[in-house]
Amino acid sequence: MAEDKRMQPVSGEEVETTGVYENEWGREETLKRGDEFPFDPTNGQTEWKLVSLPLESQEQEIYKDTTANTEPRLHIDRHDK
Repeated sequence: MAEDKRMQPVSGEEVETTGVYENEWGREETLKRGDEFPFDPTNGQTEWKLVSLPLESQEQEIYKDTTANTEPRLHIDRHDK
């Protein structure tokens, strides 16, 4: 019987700690605190386990401001009524 009785976070729950997570099928994702654990594209809901914390250099890249790379989306009013 396993000594660790804590439940692992599952898809749809909020990430509490920034780091690299691995699901039960071996897929790794870098997730930030506040993100939502993703669903596996083929298997759906899955458990995630924290496998490593980001290094200082990786953390700077994770929190880099990318708003300058995003153009605003335009809305077109088509008057279909």
